[in-house]
Amino acid sequence: MYDSLCKFLAENFSGDFATWLIGQPITFTELSPSDLSNEPIRADTLILLQSEKYVLHIEFQTHTDPTIAFPMADYWIRIYRRFPDKKIIQYVIYLQPSDSKLVKVKTFKRATSLTSEPLRGLSTNTKW
Repeated sequence: MYDSLCKFLAENFSGDFATWLIGQPITFTELSPSDLSNEPIRADTLILLQSEKYVLHIEFQTHTDPTIAFPMADYWIRIYRRFPDKKIIQYVIYLQPSDSKLVKVKTFKRATSLTSEPLRGLSTNTKW
């Protein structure tokens, strides 16, 4: 029920969404999720809009989801890979009132971090 209506509103009134969420009227065109990766994006209501300087990602949710930060981070990476020079703005819009602390989560944090060690000065004579 909500999915179709929210998608319709965001796609047909993208300038109004931009003014509401970003604070300035920007003309957006729809960006297909398939433009971001060979892997399909599975989401109930995923809206991707782009302008000359921005990509606006809107996710509509009817209930809180403790894992929402992970797919949002994944979408951010996919968007950045395709549009590295555009500012990425993401919003999760909760369609029902909630007292859950989850609706205030803004970051994706893990107990581990990714590190890669650089190797310098390698030549064809390097022996392992």
